[in-house]
Parts: sequence; C-alpha cells; structure tokens
Amino acid sequence: MPSLLARHTRTSVVATAAILTAGLLAALPSDAHAAPKGYRLVVAPTGAPRASDHGPGTLSRPLKTLAEAQRRARVLAARGDGDVTVNLLGGTHRLTSPLRFGAADSGRDGHTVTWKAVPGAKPVVSGADPVTGWELDDPEKGIYKADVGTGFDTRQLYVDGVPAQRARLELNRSDISLTPTGFTLNNPDLDHLAALPDQKRIELQAKLSFTNRFAPVESISGSTVTMQQPAWDNNTYGYDTIQSPFRTPQFWLLNSKSFLDRPGEWYLDKTAGTLYYKPLEGQDIHRARVELPRMETLLEVGGTYDEPAHDLRFQGLTFTGTTWLHPSSSNGYANQQTGTFITGVQPERPADAFTSCEVGCKGFEGARNGWAQAPAAVQVSAAHGISFAGNRFVNLGSVGLGIGNDANAHATGVGLGAQNISVTGNTFTASAGGGIVVGGVRPDAHHPSDERMTNSDILLGNNRIFSTALEYLDQDGIFASYATRLTIEHNDVADMPYTGIGVGFGWGANDKGGSPEYINRGLYDFQPIYDTPTTQKDLRVVGNHVSDVVHTLFDAGCIYTLSANPGGVIEGNFCEKSGQLGLYFDEGSRYLTAKRNVFLNTAAQWAHANNQNNNLTGDQTLTGNYATNPGITGLVDGQRGNVVQDNTIFTSDNIPAQAREIMSNAGAADRRYG
Repeated sequence: MPSLLARHTRTSVVATAAILTAGLLAALPSDAHAAPKGYRLVVAPTGAPRASDHGPGTLSRPLKTLAEAQRRARVLAARGDGDVTVNLLGGTHRLTSPLRFGAADSGRDGHTVTWKAVPGAKPVVSGADPVTGWELDDPEKGIYKADVGTGFDTRQLYVDGVPAQRARLELNRSDISLTPTGFTLNNPDLDHLAALPDQKRIELQAKLSFTNRFAPVESISGSTVTMQQPAWDNNTYGYDTIQSPFRTPQFWLLNSKSFLDRPGEWYLDKTAGTLYYKPLEGQDIHRARVELPRMETLLEVGGTYDEPAHDLRFQGLTFTGTTWLHPSSSNGYANQQTGTFITGVQPERPADAFTSCEVGCKGFEGARNGWAQAPAAVQVSAAHGISFAGNRFVNLGSVGLGIGNDANAHATGVGLGAQNISVTGNTFTASAGGGIVVGGVRPDAHHPSDERMTNSDILLGNNRIFSTALEYLDQDGIFASYATRLTIEHNDVADMPYTGIGVGFGWGANDKGGSPEYINRGLYDFQPIYDTPTTQKDLRVVGNHVSDVVHTLFDAGCIYTLSANPGGVIEGNFCEKSGQLGLYFDEGSRYLTAKRNVFLNTAAQWAHANNQNNNLTGDQTLTGNYATNPGITGLVDGQRGNVVQDNTIFTSDNIPAQAREIMSNAGAADRRYG
C-alpha cells in the first residue's frame, strides 16, 4: 500500500492551468443557461483571481464560493427541466460553514444535481485553514510556534497530509492507581503534573481490548488526579472498562505543552491562539503544508421524512480538514464499540458502579438504548437517490461518510431514512475515525416508529478504505448496523486497527423473541422483547479483499457480525493477515451463509462463533471456504442449526486453484461503477 503522503491529493495552480490549456474552455458553455440538456455552474478555489459571485459562473468567469453556487443551483433545479452540474475547479475550496443539502437542493422530475470536479481537476473541499508564519520557540527542543487566532479548538492537525500526534506522555500501569473519581500518581517523577497550567485540557487515553477511551482531567493536586464528570463515570461503566479491561491496558496523558517532546507532536494554546509543533526529522516547517481544522462537518445531506433530499451526486471531490470536539468535552469518549459511546449522566448507574459495574451490571443495560454514534464529516440521512463516486475522504476528525445514522450523529437533527444510496469508487484514508458507517443503533434504527426511517437499498462498492481510524481505534473500515438490502461488494479494506468489515448490532437482544442472555442481564426491564424482526436483512458481503486488520485492538476479525441477518450472504471474500479472527460470528449472529471465502494467514481461527452463556448464535451455513489456519470454534455441523461442510484447509505454498480464483477476483481493482 503506498504511503499516505504519496497518496494524498495535492492541489496546485499548475493543475488549474493545465485544465484551461486542455481546451475545456470551448467544451463548457459560455453561460449558465446554454447547455442543451441542463445547466452548468463553475466555481473557483478560494482566493482565485477573476472569480466573482456576481459573475456568470462560467469557466472563464467562475463563481467565488460554493455557497453562491449552491444558491444558484437551487434556483436552476427548481425549474425541473434539466440536470444541474456544479463544476469545481482544481485547488482548495475552503468552507467557513458546512454545506447543507435538503429538498430544495435536489433534482426534480427525473433530473439530477451533480457536484463534481471539472474533468482533469482535483478540487479539495476543506474545513481547515493553512498555518504559516512559523517561528522558533524553543531552540533546544526544536519546537516552533505560529499565531493561529482564538475562538476555536481542535483535536487534529494535518502536516503534509499526515495526521500529527497531539503532545502526549505515556504512563506505565504501575504509575497510577485508579479510583472512583480518577487516579493517584504513584511515581514521584510525575509530581510536576500538579504544577501544569490548563489542567482541564489534559486528557487520559486508555487503549484497552476493543475500546479506546478518552477522559478529561478536572484537576491535579499533589498526587491526586480528579477527572471530569460524567466522562469518568461513563468510562468506568460496563465492559472493557478503564479499571477492568479485557486486555493489558496502555495509558497516556495528552494535550499539555509540557508533553511536547517527540518529533511530529503538537499542542494548541487556544487562549493565546498559539500553535506549537516539533517537526519530524528532515521536515522543513517553512515548506511543510500545515492544515488546522476548524470545522466538524463539511456536507450535511438530509431533509425530513416528508421532504427528503434526493437525486444528488458528488463526484471526483476530496473532502478534508475536519475535527470532532465531543471527546474534548466533559463527556469525553466513553467508547463502547465501533464508534458508539455513552454520553451524559446515566440515571441507572448505582453509586458503587466503579466496583459493581466494572464488568457489566443491570444499570448498565439501561444505558444501551441511549448510546450515541460518532458523527461523520459527510452525512446523509432522510434522503434517497444520493451517490458518491470517485471521491477522496482524507484527514478528517471522525468518520468519513455516515449514512442513515441516528439523529444524534447528524447535524440536521434528522437521522436514519437513507434509501437508494450508492457509494462507489471512493477512497477513505488517514482520518481519526473509520471509513463508512451505515445505520443507527437506537430503537428507531431496528424497529422504526415510522417506516420512512428504514435504511434500505444501499450499495458500497469498489471503494478503498485503508490506514484510517488512527485516533478512534475501535472503528471499522466499513461498519453497518441495521439496514435492509445492503450490498458491500468488491471493496479493498486494509491496515485497520480493529475490524475490517463489521455488520449488525444489538448482540441479538433486539431480535424477534429477544435473547435469554439479556433476560438474565436485566435488559428487558428497560426495553420490550420485540415480537417482530429488526430491519437488518438481505445483506450481501461479496468479493471484498480485507487485509492487515486487527493489528492494534482485539476481539475482532476481517468480517465481524452481530445479531440475526435473514438472507445474509458472505461470499467470495479474501481475508489475509488478520491479527486475530477471519470470520467472527459474535453474539446472536444467525441466518448467515458464508461460502467460497478464502482466509490466508489469520493469527487465530478462520471462523469463530460466540455461542457462550445463553446467546442464540447459530443457524450459520459455512460451505466451500478455504483457510490456512485450521482453527474453527463454536461452529459444529449439525449443532445449533449450523451447516459446516466441504471447507478446505491448505498451506500458503500450495494454494488450491479454486482459492486462487477467489483471491484474484476479490477487491476493487479493475472494477468501475457509473
């Protein structure tokens, strides 16, 4: 896989000049109304000469801002007599507020509104500002500073296309003793922490088994560190908690200038408006391209259930330059799994929860229906007929693309309701969160109170998702919770800290008839046992290439499933170099058929089903698969409704012809979608 720097989209005046000399001036109409089959507007990058929002919006006299292009596109779309195309010239288009697309922005009467690159151009839509004017701050430590202004905060900084690391101090597990209110410092070398300024901006990061948690400090007095609430209560509540992780934890303190001691680290003094950075070896800070994000979202595609957004297409654009500030709040990031987290005071949390709920308890079950989702930089909900083709999602502060997530993850305030959505030929990389997230996790996601909330008929094909989820390590390359007729086919997913492709949610508890395991845990004191199935059905995970995953966290695999998925098919996928499992049927997984998949060099079992305790995991069909690791657990032919037959164990130096064919056909290479 090429380096992030090599793959990062670069923009320049040269690219724009090449477009002009390529004869495109003649190809585009001279005004916005001359196209025989529609309308066309042209927008220049930020700061381009000759651009004006008072001009015609042609190639020779382009518009100055995307906001003006959107205003004019609405007027043209309302005519309903042709397609509307907004062409972006090469260069960086910097936003000061997100672009929101609703019903008024939509195509009419069978026509489409398309936002796309001018042919041959590489336009970048950014929520960041460039940082220049660097001065040497500390010659001995090699730290530089720049004035960036006040009135904002950020958790991300991008230098030459690579996310930089916030200044941090690693803690040994023996350095601290955890308490219900924070922790005690046991190492006298840490006594200086009590004298640090801006203590409320310092955070504890805890990398555990399947969670990666963040909690902010309230104060440090002597050897006592008191943490902000409710972040600390929520991070010490449930499963894989800070005080009782399922694997040996790693701890860091983050976000103090005093921690800035390693190349590539940075710190923002938001009160003084000063950014500090220690360059990497050989990096000239005066030549480096430094981008400081100030926005959390870029595109918000969503209407209402009565008036949805529709018939919109985004093509050939790069989305970049965002942050996500919720983890910096007093809620922290009380991570549960796959981008879900607890936020706010939990009314069912008992007073002794630090000990009584460190590995689950009845009160914790009462929190499940209120879990929140990490928002995406580009969001789609209450919408149909939306497509993303050939775009890049890079250097973003959270998830790249969120489709039909819960309302709390959408800036429009309306979640779910994404139908007929196509995501093809895109690239997702070098961001804090995962690539694509489909669906919500709250009750309306699995048993909608309005049928228009159902997420359905979604295609994720020919995309490349790699080297992302760099900060929120728990997030997947592709994750889908509850959706009807979802197809995930011929994608490349690589170099991920946790699962490659995750499908399903709810641990079987929301399926028809409920789960005996969650009767025992007390969940149904807080929610009904549903007598109808969830919206999760007719899934197709076909022909994907998933490699080098589960290399940081644990309890995951190339393909991970939860809960019942009637009609679900997992076929023709090629999984290699998983740090743990190949195919992981976790709690409540049922009614899935896995056939003709290849699992090469998985560290643990090629297939595993969690059927422990009172889970209803079963009714799986595994036939015609190929694996180098002979391990398979929880899946026995003829037991629990499982069919496990005609699977082949092979060695990597003697690959069967049928397996080679599956491997060669998997992934995104040489496939094109319109």
